Amino acid sequence: MQNRQIILGKLPQGKLTVDCFQTRETPMPIPGPGEVLLRTLYVPLDAASRAWMQGVTYRSGLQPGDIMAATTLAEVVTSRSPLLAAGDIVLAETGWQTFTALPAAEALKQPDIVPHTHLLSVYGVPGLTAYFGLLECGRPKAGETVVISAAAGAVGMFAGQIARLHGCRTVGIAGGAAKTALLTDRLGFDAAIDYKAGNLHDGLRRSCPNGIDVLFDNVGGDILAACLPHMAKQGRIVCCGAVSQYDTASPPAAPAGIPGLLIVNSLTMRGFLLADFLHRQEQALTALTAWVAEEKLAVIEDLIAGFELLPAALVGLLAGENTGKRIVQVT
Repeated sequence: MQNRQIILGKLPQGKLTVDCFQTRETPMPIPGPGEVLLRTLYVPLDAASRAWMQGVTYRSGLQPGDIMAATTLAEVVTSRSPLLAAGDIVLAETGWQTFTALPAAEALKQPDIVPHTHLLSVYGVPGLTAYFGLLECGRPKAGETVVISAAAGAVGMFAGQIARLHGCRTVGIAGGAAKTALLTDRLGFDAAIDYKAGNLHDGLRRSCPNGIDVLFDNVGGDILAACLPHMAKQGRIVCCGAVSQYDTASPPAAPAGIPGLLIVNSLTMRGFLLADFLHRQEQALTALTAWVAEEKLAVIEDLIAGFELLPAALVGLLAGENTGKRIVQVT
């Protein structure tokens, strides 16, 4: 049996395309002492992986010839370490490949949760990012208005639901009638704005008559620029992502009005990384688990089957095809 890998064949010039990737087969890796052989089960896709092709971010940049980076959910096939046993489910930095041999200490054993994909969505990076980003950085209070951009995405849909659970008026910004209907009809948002359908400023004025107290921004660019004039006094802007700037050779400049509008309206703008809060992960998981069990937090996942579909699935994610967390099942 061979190991299949997907590598970055060339750096994109402008938008990412599937021909930037190449598939290759290599011999099956053999684990050494203290190592495990992992079989990749699921690969989560993140818009931020496109930013890794632009250079160093919070991790080293990707170069042509590199295996496409990803932390995946995998099963231990063979173990040469007392830390893990065959059959254990782990999170590990395997990248886009079907098998990986690595030190057992670099694989994090996961609890027995069904479905396993929840470990990559609500109990993984998206859920934890939404929890800490909103509650620790945004600090919403009951009765305040919280606006979420990319609200039908992996992080946005959890952030919006958590805001609602804390007694806030929750407004989501998304692209397309199907996504905005999902926000209000299934996820409990008080209002949803389709940024593709018309004037975003008009939608914000109607949905946020008292201004925006907390903006949880996953997009940056024009969406952030449109929200800035609608911020309430002493509002908080949480910069979680900047998907509008990832899939391009020349990211746009920062929106006009910074720092002017921040000063005039006494606004706070804060960026963060999930790593800032991982020492408190159990706190978040306790809350998220309870909300899911009580059916107060809906989990929507966009599951695609087929290892060979990874490049197209990432390109589609960057184009906004997904609703919820996009995950590729390795088959």
